[in-house]
Amino acid sequence: MARMALLALIGLIAAALLGAGLPPAASEGAESGRTATVAGAVRRATSGGGSAAAPITTGIPRLTDARGRTLTLRGWNVEDKIHHGPDALSAITERHFADLRANGFNFARLLVFWDDLEPRRGHYSEPYLRKIRRILNWAHKHGVHVVIDAHQDVFGPAFGHRGIPAWATRTDGLPFTAHPEDWFAEYFEPAVQRAFTHLYQDADLQRAQARMWRLLADRFGGHPAVFGYDLINEPMGELRAGEDLASAARRIEATQLTPMYRRLATAIRTRDRLNHLFIEPTPIVGEGVPTGLGSVPGERLVYAPHFYNTAMEAGGDYDPAAGWITAYENAVTTYPRKHSIPVVVGEWGPLNSGLPNMRRFHDDALASFTRYSSGWAAYVWCYGGGYCALDPQGRFRTNKERTATPYAPAVAGTVRTETHDPARATYRLAYRSTRRPGTTVLSLPPSTTGWHIKVSGRTAHPSTRSVPPGQARQVRVRASEATEVKVTVSPASGLPD
Repeated sequence: MARMALLALIGLIAAALLGAGLPPAASEGAESGRTATVAGAVRRATSGGGSAAAPITTGIPRLTDARGRTLTLRGWNVEDKIHHGPDALSAITERHFADLRANGFNFARLLVFWDDLEPRRGHYSEPYLRKIRRILNWAHKHGVHVVIDAHQDVFGPAFGHRGIPAWATRTDGLPFTAHPEDWFAEYFEPAVQRAFTHLYQDADLQRAQARMWRLLADRFGGHPAVFGYDLINEPMGELRAGEDLASAARRIEATQLTPMYRRLATAIRTRDRLNHLFIEPTPIVGEGVPTGLGSVPGERLVYAPHFYNTAMEAGGDYDPAAGWITAYENAVTTYPRKHSIPVVVGEWGPLNSGLPNMRRFHDDALASFTRYSSGWAAYVWCYGGGYCALDPQGRFRTNKERTATPYAPAVAGTVRTETHDPARATYRLAYRSTRRPGTTVLSLPPSTTGWHIKVSGRTAHPSTRSVPPGQARQVRVRASEATEVKVTVSPASGLPD
C-alpha cells in the first residue's frame, strides 16, 4: 500500500485538494501534520479516533467450502516487483510455498501484472502464463490456496511502476512528476488520476481488461491451487473540484469501481463459475472511511480491504490508545454486513516491525481480524529487510512470528467462539458440529514446547492429543453427530500426552 513519508503524502493530498478549488486550511498540530482539510474529511467519515464506538461485527458470513465447512485463510502476499519481461516472476521459488506451509500458513496472494501478461495490445505472453502455472503447481504441492491478484502500483509502467500496460495508459497530456522518496504521493499527480478515469470509462479499455481476466480465468480456473481472483489492487481515481478526499473515494467506489467489478465478474464467470472474486475499496479505507461500493451480483464474492495506517506506513510506532483499529473495523464491517459477503484482509503489516509497540500491534490486529474476517494475507513473504516476513536465513524477523498462531482452516460446523490468547499462547475454538460426520482441521505452527490438544464434546475426538516441539502439524477433529465441541490448544510443556 502506502510505502510513504507521511507528511509528504498529506501535503500532496492537500495540494491536490487545493488544486481542485478547495480553500486553504490551517494546520492542526494534534493531527501529526495533517491539514485540517484532510483531517476533517476523514473525521467526518469515521467514528472519531479513540472515542469510536465498538464495531458491530455480527452478521458477516464466513467463507465455506463445498462440504459446508467454515474456512479460514491465513498467509502472505507473494510477489516479484523487480523483474519483468523474460525474467518476470523469477524471484518467486518453491521455497516460498514450502516455508509458508512449514510455518502453518495455507494462503498466498500472488501478484501478477497486466503489463507482463499483455505487453502489446492483443498479444499475451505464453512464457508469463507458464510461469504463473509453475508457481501454482508449487502452491498446490505444499497445500497453499492462491488468490491471483491483478496488481498495480501508481497505475503502471508509464509512470515507472507496474500494472496497467503503457498502451492502456491515457493521460490527455496532463503533467506527471515523480516522487522517488514518496512513491504513493504519485497517485495524486494529474496524469495518473486521469489514467484511472480512462481505464474506468473508455469502452475499448473496459473490453481489454475483461479479455485479460477471461484469459486468466480460462487458463487457471480449474487449477487445484486457485481459490479466487483479486480484480484490481488498491484502485484509485480522479478527484473533482469541491470534493474532500473521503467524498472522492466514495464517489469513485460507487460510480466507477462498482460498474468495473460488475463487468469483470461477468467476464470471469463466462470461464469460471466456481472460484471466488475478491473486490477492494480504495486505500482510503485505512483512514476509517466507509466504502461507497455498491452491490456486485453473484455468488462467491469476497470483500478484500487492506489494513494500513498512515503513521505506521511512515515508519512510526503503533499507538494503542489512538483507537485506529476500532475506527477501521467500523469502516470495513458495514459493507460486508449489508451485502452478506465474507471478508478477507488482502494486505497488512507495518514497515518497521521492531518498534516498541509492534508486538502489541500484531496481537491487536490478529484479534481484530478474528472478530469479522475469514482470514488475511500479510505483506510480504520474502527474505530480507523492510516489509519482508523473514530474514535471508528464513527466520522470522522481529514480531513477525506473532502471525504464526494455531487456527482452524476448516470447521465442520457452526463456529460459536474463536480466540487466541497470545500471553498464554492458547487457542480456543467452540463450535456446533454438523449432524453428518465431518472433519475439523486445526493448523498448528512449530513451537519450542510442542502443543497439547484438548477436545470435549460427545462423539468428538482429535487425531492426536500432542504435537512434538519444532513441528508444524495439521490435527483433525471428528464428531459423528451434532454436538457442542470445544477445542483448546496450549503449550505442551509439563502436560501429559
